[in-house]
Amino acid sequence: MIRLGVNIDHVATLRNARGEKHPDPISAALHVVKCGADSVTIHLREDRRHINDKDAKKICNLKNVLVNLELSMNESIVSNALRIKPNYICIVPENRKEITTEGGLNLKKNFNKLKKIVSKFKKAKIRTSLFINPSLKDIKISKSLGVDCVEIHTGNLSNKVKSNQKHNKELQRIKNSSKLANSLGIEVHAGHGLDYKTTKLLLRIKEIHEYNIGHFIIGESVFHGLSKVIKNFKKLLK
Repeated sequence: MIRLGVNIDHVATLRNARGEKHPDPISAALHVVKCGADSVTIHLREDRRHINDKDAKKICNLKNVLVNLELSMNESIVSNALRIKPNYICIVPENRKEITTEGGLNLKKNFNKLKKIVSKFKKAKIRTSLFINPSLKDIKISKSLGVDCVEIHTGNLSNKVKSNQKHNKELQRIKNSSKLANSLGIEVHAGHGLDYKTTKLLLRIKEIHEYNIGHFIIGESVFHGLSKVIKNFKKLLK
C-alpha cells in the first residue's frame, strides 16, 4: 500500500501570523489522521518559524499518530529529537534564508556528520531517512550511511510540470534513483512541491512507497476542505 504523509507546518504558519493559539497544529495532526493520512510530517526548523518545540513534543506524544519529524544536522535539534522520540526521522538540509527546502542534502560533504547522526537514531530504533536529490551517486552514498529510507526531492519535477516545461529527463532521474534504491534495500519516498498532477506522474514509479505532501494540501484545503483534499490524494494513491 502506498502511504500518504501530510505535512502540517503551514497550519502553524497560519497560527503564528496572529501570534495566537488558533489554528492548533496538535488538533491538525489528529484531524489529518482521522481524514485518512497515514502519518503526519512536521519540520522543526532551527529558527522555529512554524512548528515549535512544544508543538513537536505534543504531536510526538499523540496516540495512534505516526509522526515523521524533519530536522537539520544541528546538534541541539538532533538531541531534542532523541528526547521526544518521533516514529520517523527525515534529515534535511536547512538554510536560514530559504523560504522552503531548496534541494537535497550534500551527502559527500557531510558524510561523517551524517554517519554519526544516523547511528544515533538507529540506536534509538527510529526509522531514519535522508532528503536527497534524484542521483544514483547519492543513492549509493545513502546505502553506505545505513539509512532505512530516502526521500527523493521532487521540487524540480514539480516546477517543470507547473510551468509546462519538458520534464521527462527529471522524471527518468527519479525513476532510475528509485529503482537503484529499491534494489539496495532502501525504501523510497517522494516529496516537495507535489500536487495532483505531479503525484499522478510519479505513480508510474512503482518503487515509491510514500508521498509526503504539505503546502498543496493545506492551500487547496482553503477552497475544498482538508478532509476532501486528503481523500482525493488517498484515492489517487490507490
